[in-house]
Amino acid sequence: MFKYFPHTESDLAAMRAKIGIAADQDMFVDIPEAVRMKKDYKLPAALSEIEIRAKLSEIAAMNRPAIVFSGLGAYDHYDPSVIGALLSRQEFLTSYTPYQPEIAQGTLSYIFEYQSMVTMLTGMDVSNASMYDGPTAAAEACFMAMSMTKRNKILVSAAVNPNIAEVVLTYAHFRGLEVAFIPVAEGETSLPDLKNLLDETVAGVIVQKPNYFGIVESFDGVSEAIHQNGSVMIESCDISTLAVLKTPADDGADIACGDCQSLGMPLAFGGPYLGYLATKKPHVRRMPGRIVGQSFDRNGKRAFVLTLQAREQHIRREKANSNICSNQSLMALYATIYLSLMGPDGIKRVNELSYQNAHKLYDLLIATGKFTPVFKKPFLKEFVLHTSLDQTLIRQALADHGYFGAVSLADYDDSYRDVVNFAVTEKRTQEEIERFAAVVGGL
Repeated sequence: MFKYFPHTESDLAAMRAKIGIAADQDMFVDIPEAVRMKKDYKLPAALSEIEIRAKLSEIAAMNRPAIVFSGLGAYDHYDPSVIGALLSRQEFLTSYTPYQPEIAQGTLSYIFEYQSMVTMLTGMDVSNASMYDGPTAAAEACFMAMSMTKRNKILVSAAVNPNIAEVVLTYAHFRGLEVAFIPVAEGETSLPDLKNLLDETVAGVIVQKPNYFGIVESFDGVSEAIHQNGSVMIESCDISTLAVLKTPADDGADIACGDCQSLGMPLAFGGPYLGYLATKKPHVRRMPGRIVGQSFDRNGKRAFVLTLQAREQHIRREKANSNICSNQSLMALYATIYLSLMGPDGIKRVNELSYQNAHKLYDLLIATGKFTPVFKKPFLKEFVLHTSLDQTLIRQALADHGYFGAVSLADYDDSYRDVVNFAVTEKRTQEEIERFAAVVGGL
């Protein structure tokens, strides 16, 4: 019997007898023989700590961190080292959820601060205690719209990041929610097509800013059309950019959602990231997850509590808008520390530098004669270009010089097979930008 396997052979035999099998392998009879693994795993023999350290050092030496010049939803912004130091404090490194406020004031306090910062950036009245990531936040926003309107159809702009759209489609499938897409016109959500698609079955509409092509859409007339139809406007935003762009509230949105990865979170091969979800006060009871509120104890001192927990553990399952049962609390702390360090001026400066750097690279690439504009629309830190070069050749040349960029949009739509993405943040130096353009220009 293994140390962590408490079942004896007689226990296992009783279990097998109960479900009517003779051996453990009988549980896998439904798996086709052709896909079963019938050989031993290629696992090395046990190593000592000294040997393991040496092996890890050898592997680490093979790693070549690239200088990132691409985005599409994940951006290489600067992450101050103090964040890691504060996150590693033992009072934060706990998996215990804050149901008992008397022993979780620190956790409740920083979640309250996180919520406050999200509402300041989005212009909304209330934020929940965070979500897993941006795409799932968008899916949860769809369920909110269903609950608010008692309708079962969502319109998604074709300018929304495909990762978000795919998650929404997956969630919608299991909730009986119909999803339709609004065509794009010149890289932006087509207002005439949106109006044609709106009817009495549409619960909500998802738009994105900046959108998948990096364009900063204005949404003039969009909220009016949506609200005249009795539907809900959901705006997915790169939250960092809201320091310099109009807020979702200014755009007339009812729900704001998105990813907080751009708040200095490392790319980290795709996560962990952090989703945010905010709305206006009349819709607060439709929000999934938890909301931390400020109160006072019996001595009159400020205290924090879980004010709302609208999830299936607390209300009847059939009445729950969502089955989300937790949140990215540690990453919410990350975002809170980042925004506290940056302050309003700092986060604005991040976007100003990103804007300057992105437009410089845009001009340099156009000047090579090997790239042409796809859209002539405003962008902040991300853009797409047509290229006459072989894309595999571009990416290989960039990799050879230590860069990562020129990601193809072919998977988005076959008509965009000659279109590539670039993104530039405040981290990129002028030398890096010029050298990057020179590498591509010399092909």
